[in-house]
Amino acid sequence: MKILQFLVIGKNQEILDTLKRIIENNEGWLAEICNDEKHCYQYLENNHVDVVLLSSGLDEEFEKEIKVFCENIEGRVEVIDHYGGGSGLLKNEVYSLFPNLLP
Repeated sequence: MKILQFLVIGKNQEILDTLKRIIENNEGWLAEICNDEKHCYQYLENNHVDVVLLSSGLDEEFEKEIKVFCENIEGRVEVIDHYGGGSGLLKNEVYSLFPNLLP
């Protein structure tokens, strides 16, 4: 089974905690959360990440910059703009990027 590593970035700690719980309710999905834009670059440089999940409260300029940064990381790092919609929407967003993981 493939393990998916997520980095969830946002400003609302309660939402980040909820997203971490929702992600980790799926077998093989692991999440790290970050509410500090500067720290997330360092995390991405030093850790394997499959998916960066952008949550609420982020500056538009940061979102553009992190997407470019992820494109330039060796290996495949997907970025999902996720601003709500529940666990069903989140699963669909992930499975659209990784259709081979569909149950």
